[in-house]
Amino acid sequence: MIAEGLVKTSYSNDDILFLLKDVTEDFAESTLEEREKAVQTGGHYAERLPVEYRPSEEYTKLYRKSVEKTKEQMGYLVGLLTHRIHLHAKTGDVVLVSLARAGSPIGILVRRYAQQFLNMEWPHYSVSILRGKGIDENAMRTIRRIHPNSRIQFVDGWTGKGAIQHELTASVQRLNKEENLALTDDLAVLADPGACAVLFGTREDVLIPSACLNATVSGLVSRTILNSRYIGEEDFHGAKFYGELQEEDLSNDFINKISACFSSVAERAEKEALSTPVRQNRTWQGKMEVEEIGRKMYSGTNHQLIKPGVGETTRVLLRRDPWKILINNLEHPSVQHLLVLAEEKNVPVEVVPDLFYRAIGLIKSGQEI
Repeated sequence: MIAEGLVKTSYSNDDILFLLKDVTEDFAESTLEEREKAVQTGGHYAERLPVEYRPSEEYTKLYRKSVEKTKEQMGYLVGLLTHRIHLHAKTGDVVLVSLARAGSPIGILVRRYAQQFLNMEWPHYSVSILRGKGIDENAMRTIRRIHPNSRIQFVDGWTGKGAIQHELTASVQRLNKEENLALTDDLAVLADPGACAVLFGTREDVLIPSACLNATVSGLVSRTILNSRYIGEEDFHGAKFYGELQEEDLSNDFINKISACFSSVAERAEKEALSTPVRQNRTWQGKMEVEEIGRKMYSGTNHQLIKPGVGETTRVLLRRDPWKILINNLEHPSVQHLLVLAEEKNVPVEVVPDLFYRAIGLIKSGQEI
């Protein structure tokens, strides 16, 4: 059976199936220092896992407050995105493939909205995609074998500067050319501040509350792992299940709170979807700002050290070694959790009023200017 050997999750089996090999008992996390040293000296970030951040009481309260403040907006964006996916597909035979792990809760929400308001049962899988490695090809072959004629729609949470979109495009082109899998690279995201996705709920750099936490809002699943010591050539990419965090798990609470808002926003979301373009071209505007920041603030040109957008800046503070973060407005509600994290971790905050994104995270490299 396909479910054998897959990582466990706190989500319902009806909501999602993670096509990830379970390495819970085999794989140990690395310290921040070990992981950063490995990455900076040529190792791949997916060979090691960071230690999961356990949020402070203050940060957890801020997360809960952000959910309450944004849940109706999130519900609306999910509805708008779901309608656009359906209109773009021109068929009800859609299979959702979310990109683990930030895409996983968004894929669940899209699936639930389609179920409730389009009367459609869209299967939902979550697979690994890694910068510099591409998508999990074994997982994609499996999905295409199970759904030979369905429209496969990739889903993620948000975009930064477009690195994952580039990886997706390259992987899709390769799989289509070599194996004729009939995939498209039209990534659907809730927020596309980098203007590098064609299907989105908004191009504003909004706070998506699920970006604020790690495993405890992602079904207790770790980041994905690709390490040849644990992952064979025929295996799916791997992940761990953090069962020890079950008492802190907010994954289903997040899904249920957003889903509860669907009824109040569905009419508005459908109207907006029918009166605006279904998809828009990629402009890569965010990437251009990242390149400019790279020239100004680093002596080298490694743009992987620059993580733009509220979501990516959150990730830098949660699991990387930040140099500093840039914010365009300290009073904006979308950045309040960043200020708490920065204070907890003693990371400097610089205000840049004309910043294209609401926030950008900068990683230490030894090349800072």
